[in-house]
Amino acid sequence: MFVSRRKIAFTVIVLLAGLAIGSSAKQVNQDNVRSFGATGDGIADDTAALQKIVDSGAGNIRLRGVYRLTEPVVIDLDKVGYTSFSGDGIARIVMSGPGPALKFVGTHFKSADPDGFEENVWLRQRMPLVDGIAIEGNHPEAVGIEAVGTMELTVTRVHIRGVMHCIHLTGNNRNLIISDCHLYENRGIGIFYDNVNLHQSNITGCHISYNRRGGIVSRGGNVRNIHITGCDIESNMSPETPPTANVLIDSADSSYGTGEVAITGCTIQHNSPSPDSANIRIIGRSKPDRNGKLVREGNVTITGNVLSDVKVNVHLKDCRGVILTGNTFWMGYTHNLLIEDCSNIIVGANNFDRNPRYDYGNSLDARNSLLVCNSADCTLTGLHITNVWKSPAGLTIESCKRMNVTNCTILDCDGIGLLLKDVTNSRLSGCLISDSRPNTESTSLRVVGGGDNMIVNNLLATEPQIPENAARVSGNVHP
Repeated sequence: MFVSRRKIAFTVIVLLAGLAIGSSAKQVNQDNVRSFGATGDGIADDTAALQKIVDSGAGNIRLRGVYRLTEPVVIDLDKVGYTSFSGDGIARIVMSGPGPALKFVGTHFKSADPDGFEENVWLRQRMPLVDGIAIEGNHPEAVGIEAVGTMELTVTRVHIRGVMHCIHLTGNNRNLIISDCHLYENRGIGIFYDNVNLHQSNITGCHISYNRRGGIVSRGGNVRNIHITGCDIESNMSPETPPTANVLIDSADSSYGTGEVAITGCTIQHNSPSPDSANIRIIGRSKPDRNGKLVREGNVTITGNVLSDVKVNVHLKDCRGVILTGNTFWMGYTHNLLIEDCSNIIVGANNFDRNPRYDYGNSLDARNSLLVCNSADCTLTGLHITNVWKSPAGLTIESCKRMNVTNCTILDCDGIGLLLKDVTNSRLSGCLISDSRPNTESTSLRVVGGGDNMIVNNLLATEPQIPENAARVSGNVHP
């Protein structure tokens, strides 16, 4: 293959220029913070110095030491251009004033559709980055990172502690990535979708723990495509704060709500003393649509998670289109699963258990019951429910219609294994309901009210209690 000398010479010049630029940038990045007056000693106020370096357009800001701030450092992306903060795990920012330590401000208030972008977003604003930095609060109203109008904000390997909210998302943002972060022991919320218009966000591999007003919280706004994967999310609530959840999605007071959510492969747990605590709580009812009709937000997948030690492990209210499968539940002090006023919910093979390993102290008070009420058009299949105590039934389905309950196993529950109350146009088949505990007086199946149901081919430890005309009954095996 023939290559001209002119082309070779041009290539060498480009490579050398690139090396020179890279070397220069590296030297500037090492020295620029102190050259703008920052001390990094944790005592002096470095706010003005960091703001100067941001406003200079330095771009890659590498921090070493402890930087005390008394006001937010504002990164006006359209003005300063591409900006990243890097600390390699050894830099720390102490926010000693109100507001966010770092506030990223962009101009993108549209969707992620390629046709909707102004060119300046790609030329100056894309992918602002915070990596390898600790942010700590030393003021009651301190916040870690705030973003508005950004495209591709990326927060990685960041530790945030002692602030109000760790990562506060407002206004409009698109294509957010938060990964490998530690958001620990804060007064407010770990990751807060605050009445924001935000589509496409990924939260992966993070520890989000001991944030007193919620771990990951979405309230109001227009939020789609939240992916929460491989995280440890624990004890993001407190007996002294209003009820919240480790993952809370609240569509009330929104015209669009939050939907298209995947919560997969996480450990989500603690703590039961907090009032009305939940691991995952989704309130799907948003404002009525243009025709005044009720809207239930949803399209949610909850798969492969470990859930324990709260009042309610999973709480769905006014939702549509939610699937739960492959999860492990225990220590739901009121309910392992509570479904209210929902439709098109699929609860597949999940394990609702009481492992003897955890039967000590207050954990003995956990009821672990399942309740589905005022709902329609749902499928419950392959549930494995064991040792529901101090509750009317292991599984209660009340005031529901068009429910399909199949191939469930309900074992050793106090009271009633399965209670159907005022249920219509529903099917129950292929279930095993038994209680082998000594001196038990439990009932396998009781039906109260309702009608036009089919109850067939179940294996029951006691004779079912089914009123005449409540269901077509056949093929059930019982004493």
